[in-house]
Amino acid sequence: MEKISILGFLFVILCLITRDLACKFETNLGNCLRVDREALLDFKNGLNGSIDLISSWKGGNCCHWKGISCENNTGAVISIDLHNPYSREKAYEKWSSISFRGEIRPSLTKLKFLRYLDLTGNSFEGIAIPKFFGSLKNLHCLNLSNCGFNGAIPPNLGNLSNLQYLDLTFDESYDLFANDVEWMTSLVCLKHLRMKHVNLAKVGSHWVEALNKLPLLTELHLINCHLYGRISTLSSINFTSLCHKHHWPLVPFKVPNMYLDLSGNNNLTGSFSQLLRGSWKKIEVLNLASNKFLGIIPSSIQSFFNLRYLDAGDNSLTGSLPEFSKEIKNCTSGGLLPDLDYLGLSNNQLVGRLPEWLSQLEVLTHLDLFNNMLQGRIPASFGTFRNLKYMELGWNELNGSLPASFGQLSELVFLDVSGNHLNGILSEEHFSKLSKLKKLWIDGNSGLIVSSSWVPPFQVTHLDLNSCNLGHFPTWLKSQKEVFFLELSNSSISGLIPNWFWNNFPQLHELYLCCNKLQGQLPNPLNMGIGIIIHLSSNLLEGPIPLLSGFFSLDLSNNKFSGPIPPNIGSIPSTISNCSHLSFLSFEMNNLSREIPKSFSHLGRLQALHLNKNKLSGDLPQSFQNLSMLEILDISYNKLSGNIPTWIGATFRSLRIFKLRCNSFYGGLPLNFSNLSSLHILDLAENNLSGSIPSTFGDLKGMSRKRNLSYFLYRISYSGLSYNDILEVNAKGQVLEYSKALSLVVSMDLSSNNFTGEFPEELTKLYGLMILNLSINHINGSIPQSISMLHELSSLDLSSNNLYGIIPSSMSSLTFLSYLNLSNNNFSGEIPFIGQMTTFNASAFTGNPYLCGPSLVARFEGENLDQGKGRSNVDDEKDDGFIDQWFYFSIGLAVGHLGPYFLLIVKESCYDTYFNFVDKIIDKLLCLRRRKENYW
Repeated sequence: MEKISILGFLFVILCLITRDLACKFETNLGNCLRVDREALLDFKNGLNGSIDLISSWKGGNCCHWKGISCENNTGAVISIDLHNPYSREKAYEKWSSISFRGEIRPSLTKLKFLRYLDLTGNSFEGIAIPKFFGSLKNLHCLNLSNCGFNGAIPPNLGNLSNLQYLDLTFDESYDLFANDVEWMTSLVCLKHLRMKHVNLAKVGSHWVEALNKLPLLTELHLINCHLYGRISTLSSINFTSLCHKHHWPLVPFKVPNMYLDLSGNNNLTGSFSQLLRGSWKKIEVLNLASNKFLGIIPSSIQSFFNLRYLDAGDNSLTGSLPEFSKEIKNCTSGGLLPDLDYLGLSNNQLVGRLPEWLSQLEVLTHLDLFNNMLQGRIPASFGTFRNLKYMELGWNELNGSLPASFGQLSELVFLDVSGNHLNGILSEEHFSKLSKLKKLWIDGNSGLIVSSSWVPPFQVTHLDLNSCNLGHFPTWLKSQKEVFFLELSNSSISGLIPNWFWNNFPQLHELYLCCNKLQGQLPNPLNMGIGIIIHLSSNLLEGPIPLLSGFFSLDLSNNKFSGPIPPNIGSIPSTISNCSHLSFLSFEMNNLSREIPKSFSHLGRLQALHLNKNKLSGDLPQSFQNLSMLEILDISYNKLSGNIPTWIGATFRSLRIFKLRCNSFYGGLPLNFSNLSSLHILDLAENNLSGSIPSTFGDLKGMSRKRNLSYFLYRISYSGLSYNDILEVNAKGQVLEYSKALSLVVSMDLSSNNFTGEFPEELTKLYGLMILNLSINHINGSIPQSISMLHELSSLDLSSNNLYGIIPSSMSSLTFLSYLNLSNNNFSGEIPFIGQMTTFNASAFTGNPYLCGPSLVARFEGENLDQGKGRSNVDDEKDDGFIDQWFYFSIGLAVGHLGPYFLLIVKESCYDTYFNFVDKIIDKLLCLRRRKENYW
């Protein structure tokens, strides 16, 4: 009986073991949990795209599926890695072919042991980050960067208390934002946080307090997150409580001692020296670029012994570079900032001399001091850098000669000393060991003389010698076969372009030889490849314009090009049609004649066309109807004639500037001009146009809104390249040239025609109008009271018409109005002598015998008035310059430059000084943009 009991007990134990094994076999299919496998298959069914990656998701063992990792002992899924290895920007077709789309299903929450989830670089096309991600409580790493998510970040991500790595970086195609960051305070294990481009504007300054509660945080990226406000110090944040223990091996990054990147927020401010108070000894990467930090650079940075990368560029730092102790050592390594590899302090307001200690940074590879106010000579010790690859000293106030020791910088790839006051002779000695040099920018140093007879050890791709003293083409250029960008403008080069020049640069993409004294003819045909930019303006080149092919931008303006012209193509080569990529074309100021060829119909990508100041004749060709992308059309000062075609309003929907001045066009104005919704400069002066001014002109949207600084740089762009356009605008009888501020000008000039009818009240709806000239026509009626709505108006010329009635008192509210000419009309009554109207003298009202008022008191007392009603032209040449000063001043006001207000009133000479200063600032901005476009 006892034996039976023992056998029974053993039988029960055996059954239990068998049942357990059976259950084990049922739930773990080939080392993969059944519930995990089913969850993954459901997750797969929600996805679209990237068939290759999930095509392996078959069979019972999900641990062998591509992108899936399991725990060895239990078979539980612990990792899903579905990242896209290709960049959307650099390899779009490959990226698109394997990018996941669709929905992310909540079946992922059944993966109870999931620790790693990487969906980087996929395209979920604007869906929200799933809230159920907050239920994956065992996650150690969550990477959702550049996945196309949109909307608010779900606060329940704060439930992921085991999370060590969180990357929510996204591209700017979508709007990912956070309403608050309080949820971050629960991520007590977080070590690495990336939120580049996430909009944190609603968070205010609370992010500092929240991050202070993360004791293990070692790496922080809050780049371009719209953070704002003043930061007094970050020393309270527990960045110094660093921990590198228990890193989960699947996390694919190396956490540095400390990594802080707050760059690109633009509105973070505070004292730079206060910000760096406290213990920063473990900092390795510190990027505060593109903000508004103020003050000096503290000498305490000499104690940042682990610092590898420092970028504080694009701020408002002042003072000189700090002076350091001669002997600085720490417990692990000797020397000053022994690991510093990158030092960026560009676009600040630093002054003083370049300190010698910079040359003691032994591992430095990148030194960027571009666009400050540093003075004095470049130290000879700067030629002792052993590892330096990039030296950027451009746009400072440096003087003296370039040290000959620079010839020893054997690792140098990029040298920029442009925009300084350097002088002396550059010779072979300065470049003797620079065999790795690829980009050389020494432009803007008019005192530099570049030696011609030597053979460089380098092969540059970018060479800018603008405004250097060359005298003639350097023969050493013959050795350069890899040139992509070549700038030799304003370099005192005279004579013929050598024959070898045109075939010497097989990789050339941009060529600038403007403002020299080049003579002779261009090769015919001129074929430099596809997408080439060539600017040869302001030289003495002559002969026919050659056959053209492949250009993106071509500027042959201000030369002496003329015939003989082949009879079958007129004055402009018909082969211009081979330039289907052409975006900018200028033949301005030459001697071209005959009709504009029909071949322009092939230039469908043309954005700017300048044919002004030639001897072209005939009508506007019908072929222009194909130029639907045109933004600038200037055919002024020619011998063109005919009606202004009605198709202009239907074709040129992108047109911003339209100039037909000084031709022989006749007839009325098309009513559909109002379709030119982007137009902000219209110049039809000095033609034979007639009829009334259409009331539809009041619907020109481009003139009805105030221009602002967001339009400040008027540029034609294509494939990442751009060109800064230049245009002349006529105001009060003078020609004003605009380039950098061109987009701010809103002007309508219909003067010197035969227009009739009443002053169209609809024009007063053009609220952005700055210049209005209707002079020397036959316009009648009165000036409407609503003219006071033209708040931006700075120049108004209605002289030599048949206007009558009183001058509206509302004009006194036009506070920007600095030039007014109402002479030679039939106005009557008293001139309103209030507000802005008190600033104009009698010359603005002469030729109106029935006017009276304080402005005319001197005239009534001392002049013999002409009682006739005849017309006479106003002699603008007799102006004393006062109005010029005020015209520019008003434009300055329009863009917010109120600083020089009283200065310009008191002294006329201040006008030139002020606007030269503005031009210099804009030149620096343009140089900076060019620097970024051509950097790599």
